[in-house]
Amino acid sequence: MNYINALEIIGTLLSFIYLYLSVKQKISLWLFGFLSALVYAVVFYQARFYAAMSLQLYYLWVSVYGWYSWKKNRETTGKELPVRHTRINEWPLLSGVSIAIMLVYYALLSMGTDSPVPGADSFITAFSITATWMLARKQVEHWLIWIVVDSVAVGIYFMQGLYSTALLFVVYGVMAVVGWRQWRKNLR
Repeated sequence: MNYINALEIIGTLLSFIYLYLSVKQKISLWLFGFLSALVYAVVFYQARFYAAMSLQLYYLWVSVYGWYSWKKNRETTGKELPVRHTRINEWPLLSGVSIAIMLVYYALLSMGTDSPVPGADSFITAFSITATWMLARKQVEHWLIWIVVDSVAVGIYFMQGLYSTALLFVVYGVMAVVGWRQWRKNLR
């Protein structure tokens, strides 16, 4: 086993913990998100998934933001940040920003890098940014975005030989369905 394979397995294990804690709505998810992002930044750089690598830098930032947001609500109200629906007027902005990020990444990757899959890498990255932002705000619909993103990611990572990561995204997809159901119960 080489250095990158070992890192990929460590990142996968940290990500499984992050995912479990996300479904359970535990604030400690953000610590494991931060750690897995550090590891996966290296893995994706080595695999030439440059958008996915930069996504890990975003995950570092959003892990701090999510932890702060969830903690601040608990300190302010004495309660956990409540699960909520994404408001209808939020969707155009979320969609527009996602598409704009995807197009910028695609242009950068297809013209300036040796990325083997600039379109898929851009799609996965852009919509992962949106879904994680929505998670930090506890918007239940983020799970639906993850179902789509995870489905695309499984195929791409498998084709590129990142088997542990592809398996991780299979589990992510299944757990996104579980998370969707679990969080919807909290809305009632």
